[in-house]
Formats: sequence, C-alpha cells, structure tokens
Amino acid sequence: MKKIITLFCLQLFVFAQAQEYTSSNIHSHNDYASALPFYGAYSNEAGVIEADVFLVNNELFVAHTSKEIAQHNTLKSMYLEPLSAKLKNLGSKAYPGNKPLILMIDIKSDADSTLKVIAQQLKTYPDITVNKNIKVVISGNRPNPAQWKDYPEFIYFDGRLNENYTTDQLARVEMISEDLHELTVWNGKGVLTQADLEKIQSTIRKVHNQNKKIRFWATQDNVNTWMTLMNLKVDFIGTDNVAELTHFINNIKSTFYQNTEFHEAYIPKNVSAFAKKKPKNVILLIGDGMGLTQIYSGYTANKGQLSLFNIPTQGFSITKASDSYITDSAAGATAMATGHKTNNRFISVDESGKPLELITQQLAKKNYKTAIISAGNITDATPAAFYAHQPERSYSEPIAFDFLSNPSDILIGGGTKEFKARKDGKDLSKTLIEKGYTFSDKFSSLDTIKNSRFVVLEDAAVVSMKNGRGDFLTKSFAKTVNTFSKTKNPFFIMAEGAQIDYGGHSNNVEYVVREMLDFDKLVGQAMEFVDHNPETLLIVTADHETGGLSLIDGSIEKGYVHGSFSTNDHTAVPVPVFAYGAGAQNFSGVYQNTAIYTKILEALSIK
Repeated sequence: MKKIITLFCLQLFVFAQAQEYTSSNIHSHNDYASALPFYGAYSNEAGVIEADVFLVNNELFVAHTSKEIAQHNTLKSMYLEPLSAKLKNLGSKAYPGNKPLILMIDIKSDADSTLKVIAQQLKTYPDITVNKNIKVVISGNRPNPAQWKDYPEFIYFDGRLNENYTTDQLARVEMISEDLHELTVWNGKGVLTQADLEKIQSTIRKVHNQNKKIRFWATQDNVNTWMTLMNLKVDFIGTDNVAELTHFINNIKSTFYQNTEFHEAYIPKNVSAFAKKKPKNVILLIGDGMGLTQIYSGYTANKGQLSLFNIPTQGFSITKASDSYITDSAAGATAMATGHKTNNRFISVDESGKPLELITQQLAKKNYKTAIISAGNITDATPAAFYAHQPERSYSEPIAFDFLSNPSDILIGGGTKEFKARKDGKDLSKTLIEKGYTFSDKFSSLDTIKNSRFVVLEDAAVVSMKNGRGDFLTKSFAKTVNTFSKTKNPFFIMAEGAQIDYGGHSNNVEYVVREMLDFDKLVGQAMEFVDHNPETLLIVTADHETGGLSLIDGSIEKGYVHGSFSTNDHTAVPVPVFAYGAGAQNFSGVYQNTAIYTKILEALSIK
C-alpha cells in the first residue's frame, strides 16, 4: 500500500511541476556531436549547453574521447566565438527573452592545467565573463575544491554529492550532479521501484536543502524519463534531443488535462428486453475523430466512468476511403449514410460524382421522421453527408442548398451564413419557411418551437466546450425525440459530436477530453431513451480517429490525462462501434464502415 500511495502522490506533481518547466531546464548533452554544434541547442534556448574539452598542445579541443579530436573543433571556434557573436547581436542578452544560459565545460584532460587555459581564453571574451545572464560551469575533471579560490570569480563548478564544501566553496557551486546509475538500475521504462524512488527523492531533497539545483547524468533520453525527472523536480533534464524535449515541454499545457467536472455514467436498465424485439427507431451518434484512445481519455478524466463503456455490444469499423488508406469525414460519413465507399472530400456521391441515395431519403419513403444534429457547422462533411450531394466538401453554400431537396424534418447546428448570408444572395430560410419549416438563428428558440419540422442554426451555440457551448447536444437531442414522440411515425436521428475531431487536429488534450465527455452525456441520454423505448436501436461510432493520440500518463483516481499526438490529421486505425437496444447484436465483429448502413437497414427489414 505504501508503494501505491507514494507513486500516486508522485503523479500528482505532474501538472503543477510541468507548468514550471521551460527550455531553461534543458541540459544539452553531447551538443558538439550534433549536426549544428552550439546553434542547435542555442536555437532552442537550452538552459545548459555542454562541451567536453581536451587540452592538447595548449589548445582546447572539443570531443567526447581523445580519439575523436579534430584540429578544427576548438572551444573557441565552436562555442566561445559563436556565443560572443550572439551576445553582441542581442545587446548582451543571452537569449532574446533574457533567459539565463550556462556554458558547461566538461574537462576530460588534467584538471588544473586545462582549467588554467580555459580561464585564459575566457578572459579574452569579457562579454561572456561579465554577463549576468551567463555562467561558465566546470564539470568533469575539476580541481580540488580547496583550489577553487585560485580561479577567476566568473568560473563556477559542478558539485558532487560526496563532496563537503565550506561556505565559500558552496557559493561557487552552480549545481550538483550525480550519476543516476548510482541510485537505480531503472532503464527509463515503466516506473521506479519504491526503494529507488525513495533514494532519488532523498538525494534531491539533500541538494535542494542546500539551495542548489540538481542534475543527473546517464539518464535515458525518452519521454517517460523526462516526465519522471520532471515529476521528481529535477532541475536540469539531460538530452541529446534538444528540439524534441523543447517541443515536449512547450506543449505540456496542451497535452495535459486535469478534469474538474465529472458526470455519472448511465447504466443500462433494460438489456434483457431487447432480445426478441425488432427496432423501429434508429439513433446514430457519431463522435467525429473519436478513436479508442479518445474514449479512454474521457473514461480516465471522468474517474473511471463512461456511459459508452456500459454498452454491452461492441464492434470495429474499418474506415478506409475509396482513394486513400486514411479517410476524411466526407468519405467516412458517406459510407455510413449511403453504404458506398467514395473518394475523400466527396459528399454522398460515388467516385465518378454521381449522387448516391441517402439513408434519410430511403427512410423518408417509409414514413420515417429524420433529424440531423451537429455540434459544429451543419454544412461540415459529416452532417452534410446525410442530406447533400457534392463532389467537394468545401462547397458549403451548395451543400446548404441541397437541404432544400432533402426530406429531413429537423436540422440543428451552426452555419447560419450558409443559409442566410450567401454569396448568391439567396435566403434559404425564406424558402424553408415556405416549405413548412420553422427557421431560427437563435438556439434559445428551441424550447418555444411547436412545429414538427424546424431548422435551428446558430454559430455562437456551437463553440467548443472550453468556450462555453454547454448542453447543446443533449438539449437538441431531447427536443428532437420529444418532437418525434408526438407522432406515430418511426424516426432516424443522426447526431454528431463534431469537435472531438477539432481537438485532435489542434493536438489539445483538454479540447479532446471535454468534447468526449460532452458526447458521452449525449450517449447516456440516448441509452436512457432506449431503455424507455425498447423498439429503438442506438449505434455509437466515429468516422475516423484524429490526431494519433496515445496516453503516456494519467490517473483514474484523480481524473487527469497526459497525451501525445503523432499527427495533426486523421489516422487509419479502425474505430469502435457500440450498439444498444433492439438489433444491437448485429453490430459486433469487425467490418467496413459501409456495413453500418447495411446493418441498420437489415435491422429495420428495409431493402
């Protein structure tokens, strides 16, 4: 139990501590071996730039071993002159933002003789030695601390744990370093053992109690190691991948999310009632960009609760488009709306551009009421595929115009200007009113609409959850099912959680998680409706995964998630399909996304 508590408490540091880290906490190790010595680390504003030096014939050469010494690789040419030039260009600032810089010189040859030459060379660069934002720190083979007073005051030293210092000597110590292998055999994967964790924490406390910063060498150079060291409050993180670590640190705010608003997952109440029933109504919920990782991030952030995970029947949908291994929303939604694969960017037309019959059109012929809801622009690819036919998803005005010939009864989302402020001057709202619809550009009017056919479009109502969208999806769904329940007609509803996808494209974990949790509230609401209306089939799926999201840390107990994205675009991974209610059993297994359309019609006995 002690182990669990300690490791758990360690995890709790992650966000607060991560927020404190900048590139100033980066120790650029082996910089001289990179493609751009000094400049690579400097361009990323690394806090410590290290150079290993050998004294040969009174010249200081930069190399990791004596065998690697090259005549042109001197401390002057590779570090002192470039740094001096940068200082002149920046008016003595070490970095444009005035961050500090440590030039660490790791002596590989004799300590005393080498340091004397280092001091001599540095004296010829007063712009470095008198600069308050720059410190020169000697590491490796260092003189005995008793001799430090014999060297210029602009020289500082890299301290050691096993050395005892006088007050004056400690004042010359810039940081204290230790070989991590002296404390643990940990290989940078997984978590530290309890015993090793306590040794490392004790070491860090000892250094911090001396008001000194700590660095470990011989650390693994990967994300898990960086995170572990940051969680432990290690001051300088060593790396040979400065750009990668800089990117990781700079993006922590967007890849970490601590949830503060939790909801109760809906638990199915009536599973046994569906066994012999045939569905009459169909609810298709599409989480745009929602892969298994997005779902699990929501589960984690909601402390191990998700309505979606309480649905007993699951399958997988293969999302490949006709012309691409990776689908976009247009081809992905078209497959579900028509049962046909098509090219990316095509909206419910085949590969040659010929319109495909939509499930909304087919069901309307059977006296079904149909509705299309989106927490995004209603002319975006996913909702558009259920009412429009266009060879290009960006044709937003032609897409909106196509709704005039679609039989759907209800349309809710954003996209006011595509209907009312069009470039062609047409006001589609007037035409819709003439066709018997109620049209409103205010989402607040939803409660007062009495007509069974209506279009409600307001862009301000479909901002992100981060920006205050609120209960748009659940309120839209409730209005729709209440409206349809007043008739004897069966119905089909497609509702889209559009902005899970937006969060993936933005590589923003908070965006993804909050949209996922909002979508899950809709899922729970739909499950409850099915329990009260057992002739209803609920399908929940996605058109594709967005962002290549992986989870590199998290806590179900505390509801935080730390993610990493491999792309800012879609990926080809199959997406989950969840089914609940009458006919749900037909949706288990692995199949093409077109099968979702086929399975719905088969469940309804419609050919």
